[in-house]
Amino acid sequence: MNSNDKKVNNVFEAILKFGHDEDFFPEPTPDFEPTDAPAGSDEKIEILRRRVELGMPLWHNSDRADYSGLTGAVRPRE
Repeated sequence: MNSNDKKVNNVFEAILKFGHDEDFFPEPTPDFEPTDAPAGSDEKIEILRRRVELGMPLWHNSDRADYSGLTGAVRPRE
C-alpha cells in the first residue's frame, strides 16, 4: 500500500491529500452517540471537535436541540 492508498480519517486529511473535501463523507461509528450538552457550551464544542477529528458526522439527530431544563446566571447589561 503506498501513501496514496491510505484511507483518510477526517475532512482535514482529505483536504491535505486531495486539495478538496468534495468526496469526503463522514461516517458514523459505534462511538457516534448523541449529546445532551447545550449549544455553545465548552462540552458541546469539544464533542463537535472530536467528531470532526474522528471523521464522524458533526450533528447527531438526537443531540440536544434546545435549552429547556437548563438554568444559568443572568448578567445585567452594562
